[in-house]
Amino acid sequence: MTKSLLLFAVTAAAVSLSACEKVPEAPYDKGICYHAAPQADGTFRFNPVKEKVASIEFCAAELEGMRVRFLRLGGQNREIVGAYQGSFLIVNPAGIFRRQKWNGGQYLLMVRTGDGRLAQPGAMPSY
Repeated sequence: MTKSLLLFAVTAAAVSLSACEKVPEAPYDKGICYHAAPQADGTFRFNPVKEKVASIEFCAAELEGMRVRFLRLGGQNREIVGAYQGSFLIVNPAGIFRRQKWNGGQYLLMVRTGDGRLAQPGAMPSY
């Protein structure tokens, strides 16, 4: 009985500590695409990339363009994090992924076609 009580106490302490953890949130500003620069304390500094962006796909394309320009200038970072209307965007060579919360799950927003362009999953015919 003592063992199960100790296990319960440790689990309760872990849950209470994780509830106090500050989770970064993406800005909810309408139509503004942000680059999210990671800080040493685990937060992000949000730098506007473009205003009056119509959709999350256009923001993803802006971030991809920024990633490619940085690589052409000699940058070594192959992954960029951005934000659009409360969602995080992770842009890397595999594609573009979207997260509603920073510590939550992610799903594939856009994939790379055979020639390197971006497309929505399922938009390209499979042979």
